[in-house]
Amino acid sequence: MSEKNFPGPIQIPLATAEVWEKRYEDDTTIETPENKVKSFLIPRESLEKVLALDTDAVRAYIGINDQKEKTLLFVGAQYDKETGKYVDVYGHLSSEQNKSDAAGDIVYDGARPSPPY
Repeated sequence: MSEKNFPGPIQIPLATAEVWEKRYEDDTTIETPENKVKSFLIPRESLEKVLALDTDAVRAYIGINDQKEKTLLFVGAQYDKETGKYVDVYGHLSSEQNKSDAAGDIVYDGARPSPPY
């Protein structure tokens, strides 16, 4: 993806995000100075969407997307007084937004690694 097309899709189905997280967990690639990610370029819209969930916090998961780029996946996090832990809160894609799939949970992406972006 070129910077001209930044950010690209920011709403990622939860099932896709889980695949990307697993891909990162299973990654055994050795980072070198040439391929080491130093930062992420994050679209403002991704942050606004996750903040609109009105949760106590935001959690960022690391994943590897379909372009083999490291990415950040944002979800809301709400403190559960009963368990004493933060639980993930996902956005929801209504059936009007995506006529081809049933409504479902989504996370927010669009982050691009730097380098190269």
